[in-house]
Amino acid sequence: MGKSAVCQLGQYFRHILLLAALSVVAACSGPQESKAAPYAAFVMDARTGETLYSENADTRLHPASLTKMMTLYITFSEIEAGNVSLDTMITVSKNAAAQPPSRLGLKAGQKIQLRYLIRAAAVKSANDAAAAIGDYFEGSPEKWGARMTRTAKQLGMNNSTFKNANGLTAKGHLSTAHDMTIMGRHLFYDYPQYYNIFSRRSTDAGMATVANTNRKFLDSYKGADGIKTGYTGPAGFNLTASAERDGVRIIATVFGGTSTPMRNAKMTELLDLGFRKAKKGGAGQAPVAPTYSADQELIAQADTADSSDTDMEEEGGGGPAKTIRLVMAVSSSPRPNARPVHDPVAVAAVEQAGNAMADSIAGALAEATAEPAPDSLEAQAVELAAVEAPAELTIKAAAANPQAVQLVAAPTKPKHKAPIYDEAVVVAAVEEPAAEEVVTNVSTSGGKGYGINIGRFNSYGEADRVLMKTLLSENATLGDALRKVVQKSGGFDANFLGLSQKEADLACRRLQARGVTCFTMGS
Repeated sequence: MGKSAVCQLGQYFRHILLLAALSVVAACSGPQESKAAPYAAFVMDARTGETLYSENADTRLHPASLTKMMTLYITFSEIEAGNVSLDTMITVSKNAAAQPPSRLGLKAGQKIQLRYLIRAAAVKSANDAAAAIGDYFEGSPEKWGARMTRTAKQLGMNNSTFKNANGLTAKGHLSTAHDMTIMGRHLFYDYPQYYNIFSRRSTDAGMATVANTNRKFLDSYKGADGIKTGYTGPAGFNLTASAERDGVRIIATVFGGTSTPMRNAKMTELLDLGFRKAKKGGAGQAPVAPTYSADQELIAQADTADSSDTDMEEEGGGGPAKTIRLVMAVSSSPRPNARPVHDPVAVAAVEQAGNAMADSIAGALAEATAEPAPDSLEAQAVELAAVEAPAELTIKAAAANPQAVQLVAAPTKPKHKAPIYDEAVVVAAVEEPAAEEVVTNVSTSGGKGYGINIGRFNSYGEADRVLMKTLLSENATLGDALRKVVQKSGGFDANFLGLSQKEADLACRRLQARGVTCFTMGS
């Protein structure tokens, strides 16, 4: 064989090796068939929580992007609590910007509305969007993961521990098919006004229009309307899905699928099984949404810290877990000292304290009713807000306020067919009713279905005092409103209810001009 032929043969083999290497790279560039991930499945009648099928369902496995359901659940709770709005601008952290695909393409320091991060996390399953949400609320993946774990325990997801917002593989970041089905059920029942985001085939995520990772299953299965896909190498192809037919809703989860077609086919089998086994007709019972008190939160935080020890057992470590409980019982109740009799010094001190209290109350009333300084920004803003005030609102006086009574309302269950939020949902200074409405957990009274929230406070008394102070300062717009203090998780909401949409909008504009936090609520 000549030298030329040898060179040609060597070149041929080099080309073969290069093609083989390129094939390997292409095979590893996206989700491929997974054979190593353990399989698990769970099927539930969403109306009752009844188990219809279970296989390996309580084994702790890698949830992948099913994790984002919990991130979104907590985000919805923050919106409903009034701590943020869909328009809140989120600054993207360095951690979020560094997340691997799937990504929206966020940059560190970039500012973006919360609504777009929600859409990207729910529809595109964007890791950077979910991480940006978690970092905004808690400052780090570790703290956000701890909060997710505490919330999971409140929901009855007893076998789940989270370490990050998006589900990328991390030591101790584990859940079960059973727990993720519980998660899906709570999303549907606790926040129906946001649930429809999971059925969108595509959505505007601010930076781009993104497609739903679950669109093939949504298009192929009758009645399907969510919820979330997930994939990593250790997890396999995961899916929590929900579908409704003839008044029966089934939620199911599959872990460890070997490919997207296999996962979708298996989910079809599971949902079909669920519809066959579920009882037809009959009223369901919604799950109980979690509520928090300060004591419960402290205990939950202690339990979450303990869970890091139990996580080590599954990762090859060990060591006993410790349990911390707070003792809140009173150990003794001593009799108070007797009041002094005919003590001139004590009497003078009491009188002085009473006078000081009266002065304080008078000062608060003066502050509440004081007009802003002429030509100040506050005065200009109040004047601008008053331009659109209906004439009949400007002549009301505090004396004509028979409905300013104290009420304590328990949260009511939201409607299950509320539309998904969009730009029109956040009621700002608009003249026409929004095309889509917000459904809140607060029941309004009277013939007017709108209200406003002016904050969450640590006690009923504090919330009611703020309501009264606000009523004194804004009687022209709130004179006919009902004061309601509503106990929610983490505190007491101060609400004015029984307003028209225009009255609620006007009241919020005037309060915001005075520096008071305010957002409108619609029924």
